Amino acid sequence: MTMPYYVPQEQIIKDRADYARRNIARGRPAIVLGYDGGIAFIAENPSRSLHKISEIYDRIGFAAVGKYNEFENLRTAGIRYADLRGYSNDRADVTARGLANAYAQTLGSIFTTESKPLEVEIVVAEVGLSQDDDQVFRLSYDGSVSEMAGFVAMGGQAEQITTGLTERWREGLSLSEVLTLAVDLLNRDPAGTVSRSLAPAQLEVAILDRLRPRRAFRRLAGQLLERLLQPDDPTTDAPHTDERRPGLHNTLTGEGPDPSDGTAQPSGTEE
Repeated sequence: MTMPYYVPQEQIIKDRADYARRNIARGRPAIVLGYDGGIAFIAENPSRSLHKISEIYDRIGFAAVGKYNEFENLRTAGIRYADLRGYSNDRADVTARGLANAYAQTLGSIFTTESKPLEVEIVVAEVGLSQDDDQVFRLSYDGSVSEMAGFVAMGGQAEQITTGLTERWREGLSLSEVLTLAVDLLNRDPAGTVSRSLAPAQLEVAILDRLRPRRAFRRLAGQLLERLLQPDDPTTDAPHTDERRPGLHNTLTGEGPDPSDGTAQPSGTEE
């Protein structure tokens, strides 16, 4: 009689975890980090129609790396969860913590019961009234949840980027400073040297702006992003308060015309 094939459960779990980590690490990285006026999302993404970064609810944003169709399904499910909870109860009841718990249950269930885990890592972030009130949650392929303080990097070169953020990020940085820092780290190869120069068109950038009264999510692109990525220009250091650039201030706060060539949409889809 043929003996049944047996694999220890520990080995199955290890193989699934290795499979998910290996495939996630092949993708382009994404960075989420706090600045003095909110939370910034930066990802290397040349696509203009497939988004890694999007809005979930009024003051909640979403970023992901990995397999696009899988994290897009998670994004859509998160929007449904938030809309239903906000409609049934109150908009204030929709929080990043609750959304992270819902995602953790889904990811954990798939990891333990399905033959293939989801090849994704996601971040759910909520902007508060002050930088101390901001909440950033990182969720892994196995459903584990980590509350991050200040910044998080996912995808390819995540360890190298995290090391750079640990050394250089600090509370109170302006939007221009955190974007410049993130792009500099994305430009570095695994050996730690600058090997390329990413253009604004190769980046997907969005923010959760705590100064906006309700919908805090805002995409940054075009001339606005180019100005923010010029650290030598003193007029781009403090976009929320610099009276010499009222157009830039109005763009970020939603109080005037948007010079970002029409790309500031509340949500979208990516690779």
